[in-house]
Amino acid sequence: MKSAIAKNVKSIIKREGLKQGVVAERAGYEYKAFSNMLNGRKIITDIDVINIANALEVKPNELYGLVAQKEVG
Repeated sequence: MKSAIAKNVKSIIKREGLKQGVVAERAGYEYKAFSNMLNGRKIITDIDVINIANALEVKPNELYGLVAQKEVG
């Protein structure tokens, strides 16, 4: 079963026009290990979230699907 994090990572990769292999390398993973994370064959840990967020240049909350809303005041 794919996690919400994996779905969000795939979405960000697509949105930014990146290649999965490039993101894997930036995050410090071999392509196969990263692919296993994104396809539900390996659990994505909290450390993985930080590594992947850094590779994608986003905040970890974005991988969890938590995007801060600007306050209207």
